Amino acid sequence: MKVVIFAGGQGSRLSEETVAKPKPMVEIGGKPILWHIMKIYSHYGFNEFIICLGYKGDLIKEWFANYFLHNSDITIDLKENSITTHQNNAENWKVTLIDTGLNSMTATRLAKVKDYIGNEDFMLTYGDGVSNVDIKKLLDFHKSHNKIATVTAVRPDGRFGILKVNQESGQVDGFVEKNEGRSEWINGGFFVLRPEVFSYLPEDDVMWEMGPMQKLSADKEIMAFVHDGFWKAMDTLRDKNQLDSIWNSEKPAWKLWS
Repeated sequence: MKVVIFAGGQGSRLSEETVAKPKPMVEIGGKPILWHIMKIYSHYGFNEFIICLGYKGDLIKEWFANYFLHNSDITIDLKENSITTHQNNAENWKVTLIDTGLNSMTATRLAKVKDYIGNEDFMLTYGDGVSNVDIKKLLDFHKSHNKIATVTAVRPDGRFGILKVNQESGQVDGFVEKNEGRSEWINGGFFVLRPEVFSYLPEDDVMWEMGPMQKLSADKEIMAFVHDGFWKAMDTLRDKNQLDSIWNSEKPAWKLWS
């Protein structure tokens, strides 16, 4: 199953970092947060990724293009113009990098990678949030309800759109932008989607969270996988610093891999 990651936004609230790089390339513990997100999926055996590029997408392409070299011990023979690799620590990943537009909104970005996904279920998440969500349990839940979409519902400290969730069934009954409290369930990303979701993507350039998710909710075609564990999005410099602090602690919450 493929994993689609939104990585095209400008991250204006993190301008201290994003003036020079795209938000998913902002580093936590010396690695881009995009790498951390991919490691979460890879831990569960999902190693095929489709990255939706936009703002400074060339930097993401260059980072992956040089990944093998930067994670290997090598000998460079300048006279022979050859490189010998002695040991490499590269990931077992297949990464497709697609330019989905500089200013495109998320629904448009998703529509532009349809041909790379094929007629199969796939996963989708944002390029700025990490979690210790159990991907296997998430998939099992998705398969159990036979709806088009599954969203992971989380409880952070506000600032995000509210998911109205029936906790007994998992049915999503609505989606409301901007939460000032912390008791409501919100959209934490980590979606699982059936290919029928593409019929919900309008021709207009809209946010995935508004038009398509609202319509899926109205049609009762989206369910929530309730995750009460760790989740955090990197929205501001404060968030980035908090994630750095957690990563440098004894047991980073989202580091599921060894």
